[in-house]
Amino acid sequence: MWRDSFRLQLFCLLMAVLAVVVLVHNFFQLENLDDYTVSGSNWITENNVQHSLSQTTKTTRKPYCGYTQQILSKREQVEQESLLAAIQWPKPPDGKIAFAQSTDPTHSDFVIVKPSRFFKVGDQLEVLVRMKDFQGKPKQYGGDYLQARIHSPELKAGAAGRIVDCHNGLYKVFFTLLWPGEVKVSVSLVHPSEAIQVLLRLREERPDRVYFKSSFKSGRYSETTECNVCLPGGVPVCNFTDLYTGEPWFCYRPRKLSCASRISHAKGGYLKGLLTQEESLFFQSDVNIKRPILSSGPDSVIVKPKAFTDSSSLDRAEDPTVSPSGYYYEDQWRSRTHWIHNFNKSDDITECLQGKVIHLFGDSTIRQWFEYLTAFVPDLVEFNLGSPKNVGPFMSVDLKHNILLKFRCHGPPIRFSTVFSSELRYIANELNSIVGGRNTVVAITIWSHFSTFPVEVYIRRLRNIRRAVVQLLDRSPKTVIVIRTANVQELGPEVSLFNSDWYSFQLDSVMRKMFSGIAVHFVDAWEMSVAHYLPHNLHPNEIIVKNQIDAFLSYVCPLQT
Repeated sequence: MWRDSFRLQLFCLLMAVLAVVVLVHNFFQLENLDDYTVSGSNWITENNVQHSLSQTTKTTRKPYCGYTQQILSKREQVEQESLLAAIQWPKPPDGKIAFAQSTDPTHSDFVIVKPSRFFKVGDQLEVLVRMKDFQGKPKQYGGDYLQARIHSPELKAGAAGRIVDCHNGLYKVFFTLLWPGEVKVSVSLVHPSEAIQVLLRLREERPDRVYFKSSFKSGRYSETTECNVCLPGGVPVCNFTDLYTGEPWFCYRPRKLSCASRISHAKGGYLKGLLTQEESLFFQSDVNIKRPILSSGPDSVIVKPKAFTDSSSLDRAEDPTVSPSGYYYEDQWRSRTHWIHNFNKSDDITECLQGKVIHLFGDSTIRQWFEYLTAFVPDLVEFNLGSPKNVGPFMSVDLKHNILLKFRCHGPPIRFSTVFSSELRYIANELNSIVGGRNTVVAITIWSHFSTFPVEVYIRRLRNIRRAVVQLLDRSPKTVIVIRTANVQELGPEVSLFNSDWYSFQLDSVMRKMFSGIAVHFVDAWEMSVAHYLPHNLHPNEIIVKNQIDAFLSYVCPLQT
């Protein structure tokens, strides 16, 4: 009898061990969710080598999170290494650079190459920027981060320039002249190369400089603990890794409450004292953050009109990578990649969106689209969901014209005030729940809240979103999917350490590469903010948002030309 009982206990023990092994195996299988096959969606590396989906290998880079080692297929590893190589930034010579030898925008200057030549609309304008240090000596290496534009204030016209680093203290800036009249050149130093190295160090070594928190509650008792993509080991944690995407998220375990009692997520704060005294000198508002570089000669050229017969070929270029992607004229954005219809009347927007469901996913910069449309279109009335202000989710309805407009923030990391745990959703999961079709519109933006993390964290998020986008387009090809790019913003010494334009520029470059070749459309918020005359702002002024909406709706309801 006792032998039968012993065998039964041994059998139960073995089954329990087997169940644990299977559970652990399934958990790590989450790391391989990107090994999918969708018809017509093979990913090719820049070397044009297609890799088998079944081969997997661990990334050779130091993993950010100590809890799990990200497993990448060979295809994913090749893509990630290619992306990281594409955004690799030039480094100063070995050794510490003293502040006096760092880039000084006041001593630096630019010259227009052949300023007196005859220019007509469509010509290229070349500008040479010469960087010097605070002692007036020419810089011998590159790596400075610049922004440049041409503009005509009286015409409210502007366009961004393309900057080439010569790696010797010289930079070439190329502009396409897109309108007639006097065209001025403006160049600014966003960060000196020495500051960029500090930003690089912070991104790799201090991703915890923005921290998050969650509240746990049971009855009248509550606790709050710190959360992040990764937490230092040695302390018990709650594992909130998403079961479908494998996106990691952890909180320190409450002392008395269970992990299941989590009720909310929120931004915790920003760490202080991140820089040495020497490093802080590279981040001074009136010295070397977004400071103008002046011309040592003429700073403008006169552009003559192009003959009417050949002017139409200038716009709507077939190449989607054309630079610049567009320009302002009379405060209206003119895209060079697609025709834009100006939706100046609310009735025009209503006619365009009639019978449609519009999903807006992302951060506060795409929430501006929800706010603009709800305020501008009278019949589009917000339905009170009881959501926290500026957080969401939000929904507006036009019952008369059968329009449903929805906004939802992306999943963590997100630096919002209190978000209910039940409303923390990942964009990829939301896309997987959408049927799609000709009356479904999706707009996505995701960038700002990832600026403090190693780029691999952002690549992983985009990989999940991209997979869901491809699957949505595969089952419903007529779904309209639009991606809003990043934009520039006002910078100071503190903001630069967390949300620098350089961080945003790097992430935006990665996003554009990862979604190239997919049937999605882009609203180039980056160039639309660089080219405009208004001061840079994380949340652009309404006139810029209006132009973004015009570009967005022109994809939803393209002009018949």
